[in-house]
Amino acid sequence: MELNGCNLENRNRGSHDDSEEDKCVPFDIENSRRRNSDVDSDVNGIAIDSLSSKKSPPTPVSAADILKTLFFILVWYTFSTFLTLYNKTLLGDDMGRFPAPLLMNTVHFTMQAVLSTAVTWYWSDRFRPNVAMSWKDYFIRVVPTALGTAFDVNLSNVSLVFISVTFATMCKSAAPIFLILFAFAFRLESPSAKLFGIIMVISVGILLTVAKETEFEFWGFVFVMLAAVMSGFRWCMTQILLQKEAYGLKNPLTLMSYVTPVMAISTGLLSLVLDPWHEFNKTSYFNNSWHVARSCLLMFFGGTLAFFMVLTEFVLISVTSAVTVTIAGVVKEAVTILVAVIYFHDKFTWLKGAGLLIIMVGVGLFNWYKYQKLQKGQTSENDSSPTNVATKYVILDEMDDLDDGT
Repeated sequence: MELNGCNLENRNRGSHDDSEEDKCVPFDIENSRRRNSDVDSDVNGIAIDSLSSKKSPPTPVSAADILKTLFFILVWYTFSTFLTLYNKTLLGDDMGRFPAPLLMNTVHFTMQAVLSTAVTWYWSDRFRPNVAMSWKDYFIRVVPTALGTAFDVNLSNVSLVFISVTFATMCKSAAPIFLILFAFAFRLESPSAKLFGIIMVISVGILLTVAKETEFEFWGFVFVMLAAVMSGFRWCMTQILLQKEAYGLKNPLTLMSYVTPVMAISTGLLSLVLDPWHEFNKTSYFNNSWHVARSCLLMFFGGTLAFFMVLTEFVLISVTSAVTVTIAGVVKEAVTILVAVIYFHDKFTWLKGAGLLIIMVGVGLFNWYKYQKLQKGQTSENDSSPTNVATKYVILDEMDDLDDGT
C-alpha cells in the first residue's frame, strides 16, 4: 500500500537487492502515473536502476498542460480575490460593519478543521502519517504555529475595518522582513548581504506606499503591521514544524488538519472576551432568527472560500513548479490591488504604484531566494524531485492565504 507517497510493501528482488531500502517518492495527485517510469527494472535476475543516477530528459510542455495550469491559476485567483472582497465588504467600517470579526474567523477555522480532517481521514492511506506525533512536539511545534497563524489572520481582518484593501495588501508585503529577522533569531538563516538587500528593497517600497497617504488610519496601520510580524513568526515556526518529516506534514491538507483546531479554539476564546456579544441583538445581523440564519450562512460561505482557495493552491503546486507559483503569487498581489481599485474605488497614486513595483521586486527576490534554499536542501538529502521541493515551498506560502486572502 502507499502512505504519504511511500511504497511500504517490500518488492521481491534478486539477491543483489536484499539490503536496498525502498525509495519514497513525493505524493503527487496529478502525476502519479509518472512514477512507473522511475521504478527499478529486473533483467535476468540482475536489478538495474534505470536512470537513477541520471537526470531524465525534460518533458515537452503541451498546450493542454499550459491550459490546465492557467485554469488552476485562474481558479486560485478567483477564490483569493473573492475572499478578500468578502472580508472587506463584511468587515469594513464604512460597509458591512459585521459586529463579530473574531466569531466569523472562529467559524472559518472550524470549517477548515472539519473539512481538512474529513479529507485526510477518508484518504488516510495518502494523507495520514505513519508516525504518531508526540504531545511534546504537538505543544512545542504545532501550537505556536497555529497561534501565530491565528493572530496573523485575525489582525489582518481587523485591519480591514480601518484601512483599504490596497493599503493593507501593500503593508502586509512587509512580512518577509520580519520572517528574515525571526529566521536570524531562531538560527534558521545566517545573515547575508542578499537577505539584507531584500530587506532594504521591501522597506523602500513600504515607505513609498505609506508616504503621503491621505487616508492614513493609525490603528489600521498598527494592526496590519502586527499581522506582518506574526506572519514572519509563524512562517519560521512552520519551517521548524516541517523538519519532522516523519509526521507527513509536507502535505498542506494534513498540516491544516493539525493547526486549524488550535486556531479555532484560540480565536473562539478571544471572541468571547473581545467581541461585543451584549450588543449582537441590536445589530441587523443578529436581531431576529432570520438574520441569525443569514449571518451563519455568510460565515459558512467565507470558510468554504478559504478552504477551497488552499485546496486549489495545493492542486496547482502538484501540476506545476514552485517557480510558477512564485510568479503567480506575486502577480496575485497586483491583481488583488487592481480589483480593490476597481471595486472599492481605492485611491492609487503614482507614488503608490512605484512603491508597489518595488515591493513586488523585493518579494519576488525573496521568494526566489527561498525556493533556491529549499532546492539546495533537498539536493543535499538526495531528494531533488521538483514536486517535493515545490510541495515544501508551497506549505510555507499557502498558510499566508489561509483566511484573509491577502
